[in-house]
Amino acid sequence: MKKVLIALAIVIAPFVAEAQIKTPQASPKAVVNQVVGLTDVEVVYSRPGARGRAVFGNLVPFGKLWRTGANENTIISFSDDVVIDGKTLKKGKYAIFTIPRIESWDVIFYSKTDNWGLPENLNDADVALKTTVKEEALNKAVETFTIGINNLDANSGTIDIAWENSSVSVKFEVPTDKLASESIKKVLAGPTSNDYFNAAQYLLQSKGGDITKAREYVDKALELSTDKPFYFYRLKSLIQAKQGDKKGAIETAKISLAAAEAAKNQDYVKMNKDSINEWSK
Repeated sequence: MKKVLIALAIVIAPFVAEAQIKTPQASPKAVVNQVVGLTDVEVVYSRPGARGRAVFGNLVPFGKLWRTGANENTIISFSDDVVIDGKTLKKGKYAIFTIPRIESWDVIFYSKTDNWGLPENLNDADVALKTTVKEEALNKAVETFTIGINNLDANSGTIDIAWENSSVSVKFEVPTDKLASESIKKVLAGPTSNDYFNAAQYLLQSKGGDITKAREYVDKALELSTDKPFYFYRLKSLIQAKQGDKKGAIETAKISLAAAEAAKNQDYVKMNKDSINEWSK
């Protein structure tokens, strides 16, 4: 009987070790993703509930720094520079801290985002931007803490924070006109040297690729390039060799070799030397 119990314990043990009890979080995590104009905005935060408690002035004291949510920092990220209250906030990730008051809130975008709750000491050097916004009283209570990206148009949006009977809204402007103009200019200017290089490389490496077209593309890449990097010449030499032009391939490889030696790129130095030796046979 004892042996049976031991054997049974050995069989059951792995299942017990792997079992995990799952319970709902008191402040569940939420992620908000929103495109504003051409700018990606993301908010990652935890959502506490009021659960019958008085929130502002009690659970969240007035006039004191608040984590603006629960658990880890509430983090907002922008893919481009934005403007808030006439001040530029560089693209990147920021923790959002707030100081709630009865009629207004201070909203702080903080560069360090790895705090659990509040930083031990708020460092002014890490305050990327601070603004003050008006508090709005809500007619209907919001049970669960909520952050949204709303009031969208091509050039702006708002970060809306609401809980209990209070809400604040932070307007931010995005550089849509600048981004659109840059995109139009780039597309209308035609392919870049890197575009031609990538196309030539694909045709060389793909089975049944048009090697004549690959040669045309790599020549165009070199024509458009200002610095004419060694790897451009390396690609051209490989294409020439595949075309059967070993003499031309050797000449081009020597150019690539000299440029690679100047750049101190030993990998390309070796590859070019090996190819030159092979094609010279």
